[in-house]
Amino acid sequence: MEPSAPAVLLVALLGTASAISFYGDSVSFMPVKKNKDGTFRVSFSHRQNGRSSCSDEQSLNCESGVCTTFDQSRVLQTDQNAKGDSTWCQTEGFTTATVSTNEKYFNLSGSGCCWAPNVGGRTNWTTHAELDLGTRSDSHTLNVCPVTTTVSSLRVPQNCFSVIRLLAHDPDSDDVKCTLSAGASLPSNFSLDVAECMLTSAGEVGVGVHIFELMLEDFPTQNITVTYDNGMSVFHEASDMNSPPLCKVKLQFLVEILPPIPQCEMGHVQPMFLSGTPSHGDVLHATVGQPFNLRAQAQAHHSSIMDFQVSGPQNMSKVFISGEHGTADLTVTWTPQKQDLYGSIPFCFTAETPETQSEMRCVVVLVTQASILQGKAIVECSPNKMMVTLDKASMPGIDDKFLKLNDPSCSLTANDTHIMGSMSFSTCGTKLEDIGDFIAFTNEINSFELPNEIITRRKTVKIGFSCQFPKTISVSNYYNLHKSDYIFTESSFGSFVYTFDIFKDANFTDRVEASAYPVEVKLLETVYMGIQAQSELPNVKLFVESCKATPDDNPENTRSYDLIKDGCMKDETLKIHPTNDTVFNFEIQAFKFTGIDDQVYITCSVIMCESGSPFSRCAEGCLPTPTRRRRRRGTSKETDSHTISQGPLQFVGPSAPHDNSVLQRSDKLEPVSPPPVPENTMSRNSEGQWGGQILGSHISTIVFASAFIVSLLLMIVALVYIRRMRNQEDRKALIVSVYEN
Repeated sequence: MEPSAPAVLLVALLGTASAISFYGDSVSFMPVKKNKDGTFRVSFSHRQNGRSSCSDEQSLNCESGVCTTFDQSRVLQTDQNAKGDSTWCQTEGFTTATVSTNEKYFNLSGSGCCWAPNVGGRTNWTTHAELDLGTRSDSHTLNVCPVTTTVSSLRVPQNCFSVIRLLAHDPDSDDVKCTLSAGASLPSNFSLDVAECMLTSAGEVGVGVHIFELMLEDFPTQNITVTYDNGMSVFHEASDMNSPPLCKVKLQFLVEILPPIPQCEMGHVQPMFLSGTPSHGDVLHATVGQPFNLRAQAQAHHSSIMDFQVSGPQNMSKVFISGEHGTADLTVTWTPQKQDLYGSIPFCFTAETPETQSEMRCVVVLVTQASILQGKAIVECSPNKMMVTLDKASMPGIDDKFLKLNDPSCSLTANDTHIMGSMSFSTCGTKLEDIGDFIAFTNEINSFELPNEIITRRKTVKIGFSCQFPKTISVSNYYNLHKSDYIFTESSFGSFVYTFDIFKDANFTDRVEASAYPVEVKLLETVYMGIQAQSELPNVKLFVESCKATPDDNPENTRSYDLIKDGCMKDETLKIHPTNDTVFNFEIQAFKFTGIDDQVYITCSVIMCESGSPFSRCAEGCLPTPTRRRRRRGTSKETDSHTISQGPLQFVGPSAPHDNSVLQRSDKLEPVSPPPVPENTMSRNSEGQWGGQILGSHISTIVFASAFIVSLLLMIVALVYIRRMRNQEDRKALIVSVYEN
């Protein structure tokens, strides 16, 4: 791209009032418009991150003689550290410039000082953007640049760094490529995914502040011709990354690598976003003059969320609410103005703790004049697919002939009253998204236009729908979710589901209700449990590789007891009830761990294999030899090993249960209530694990007999002792009597 000299817009920071520590910046362009006189109206916002006196930072300015008009709004602070220690802040300024007619390109640049102290010793910074002013043949409009931004300060512990996802949204749906800007280099052991715009680790990254200077470029996904006012035209081949991009936007930010922390599990010390929080890259909608709300919720069980860091536009406000169990809620409210119309406004946010922060999530808010028709979808979620139904009466004017799913090859059906669609979790453009404590399968119903249409009178339709399943469940905190399915997706097996239930009897049909959790049991009572696999594939087999008990919901607790290990039964009371290849029903006698623990959780490792495969883990069965390990998946079609949990079983006492709402007593056993077992009876097995009280009827008899014998011996000893004492007293009395006489 060869920029025309008269069209160069040189922007610099005025004076020396720039922030002492520069943390980065971003530029976001609004759609370029043509004025009646042929000139171009270019509007953009400039977000700048820093510390100290953030509200005093200077905005961008236009070099005299280049812009015929220049309208710059006041630079306002949009967010700052709630602690008031000025460690980070962000400002935004909005500028509208008029650029001369017959120009092909618009260039924006600027520079300043100084970067925050960093590992690479960088000081001066530069800002650059470059956009094409030609008309596209596909949209018949001017090109729109990629949209991006970041929060002011990104922090991650050294041992927890794996990926940082950046916002790279293109309103024209072009391909966006993220590359290093000219003269920039990646810090040691950082890797940049150009296509996905992600930073990943290529080794251990160094502690300290690292600087990143990236350039976002967009390329059309189909062949187009760009035509300019001077009569020239340029052909752009689809996704040709070697051709000049339609736009360049520079993104600058810093990442502070913190010292290691003991635990990297999301939701432990690092906050984890919960369901209901928008996913990274979501496109939301707002209307001019109407309040728009962005909501997020995060949780850190072993830390305190003190704030949310937000990158957003001027006049936004945020409300932070601290909840129970380490949760916190964020509500961002923003009312779009007329200048925001048809703009794609970026928002990024993180949840902050004293030690670290959550992942950064970014969304784009598309601002429209009138609300987009967003119908409410009724969604039915099954283990392998979802069905969506739309009521036509709730969406007047909808035209079902011009609706499509994410994958247009999948069709919708309609009758006089409803529009329907059915799809599996791996078809029709359904996307799998990780939204913190849930896995979500999402799709959309959108309206479309014909390629040769110049005008349309159909309403724009955008209807998103999804099915959500918990990724992991802490049953002690979420008893009502105990029956939720475990959803997994693998390339060879598509989407598949495991259910893990506790049943009331040996029929394995009547599940224990959610209201009965934690499930109350007595010692020696028979507990009925069942695991079931459901898959899109017809010929699969479920294999339970291991099951173990722990006194809490941490499956890694060293205080555990094996029920099944390496496919071999370890507990003498465990009994399997054969059914079919995808169901594993079993029973065990209730037990508890010695000591004060009165709860038991069961965690199983399960695998699904192709039926009839002679080399699969399912075919290997029990592997009692510790040195023999399972074959690699490459030799057989099977899934990874997945962990599922159920519980807790709550020990409530020695007597048999009478409440019908809990597990029923086994007909095979009517135990005598055993005496309490002291804590020092716990012993280690050959695997070094702690054994629990697995009390069979023969053990109860032995214990009872031993207690009886001990009691009898004590009584005999007591009688002998009493007789001796009486003899001594009689002898003393006799001696006293002799002396008195």
